Amino acid sequence: MTETQGPAHKKDMTRRRVIIAGGAAVAAVGVGAGIVATASADEGTSAATASGSAEECYRLTSETTEGPYYIDADKIRKDITEGKEGIPLTLRLKVIDSDTCEPLADAAVDIWHCDALGIYSGYEAMSTGGGGGGGGGTPPSGAPTDAPTGTPPTDAPTGTPPSGGPGGGGGGHSEPTDDERYLRGTQLTNKHGYVEFTTIFPGWYQGRCVHIHTKVHVGGEMTDAGYEGGHTCHTGQFFFEESAVLDSAEIAPYSTSTTTRTTLTEDTIYDQSGVTGGLMKLTYGKGNMAKGVVGSITMGVDPDETHDSTD
Repeated sequence: MTETQGPAHKKDMTRRRVIIAGGAAVAAVGVGAGIVATASADEGTSAATASGSAEECYRLTSETTEGPYYIDADKIRKDITEGKEGIPLTLRLKVIDSDTCEPLADAAVDIWHCDALGIYSGYEAMSTGGGGGGGGGTPPSGAPTDAPTGTPPTDAPTGTPPSGGPGGGGGGHSEPTDDERYLRGTQLTNKHGYVEFTTIFPGWYQGRCVHIHTKVHVGGEMTDAGYEGGHTCHTGQFFFEESAVLDSAEIAPYSTSTTTRTTLTEDTIYDQSGVTGGLMKLTYGKGNMAKGVVGSITMGVDPDETHDSTD
């Protein structure tokens, strides 16, 4: 599949119903002088009920490219770390029907992302992450001291990013080069539309900002082989505020990366639309990010549509 020039057309929904925003409140993590919370200002369409409480209804979440490193759901699990080193990340996701604002139960949510140094499981020979040696290292804001060689991944567009909306890039699916499956997993949403994953804060690689890939499948069933049948109603990516990425870059092993980092505003996949585009709310202890981060977001999807990254 060739990556389209930016996200697929998003329908603007009128507010039919309001719900209390899922994922708007997260537990404090770490022990420190305070809490750092990063979030988009555009977190939904707010409304006041007769009782005066603030409630929100979410718009259709942006569709994005699948990227070349997707492997079909075959690991049904909450903890996807497999011992990979990095900042602990608790990922709390809610899936709702963007038309009715009702939670989607029994939807299969896939996530996959690179490790702290930009390497994808299943594609270690193709990934272009940059790892330094030993401790310390140069934060990614400057020029790399040992720029990676080889061909960039096909979801890492080259050239100058546009000043406006999202740009395009290359990209079809690539066959796995190894049997590793760390930092990949699938879970079914509960009756409230929630899933929670235990993973690590992703690193970065050539041409892309820090991100996590996701797919939402509906209409299938769980089998011994994994989630079978149904269709994919959403293909997207989650993104991280620049301030949090800079904080992560001070912590090993992220601090050893020698890869030039693409910022959130430079990325040609993120559409700059805040939570609608996949920007997560992140919470962690001030000065104690290494203790762990909680990331949360509500995805508004259309279960009747097919968005498998071929549209």
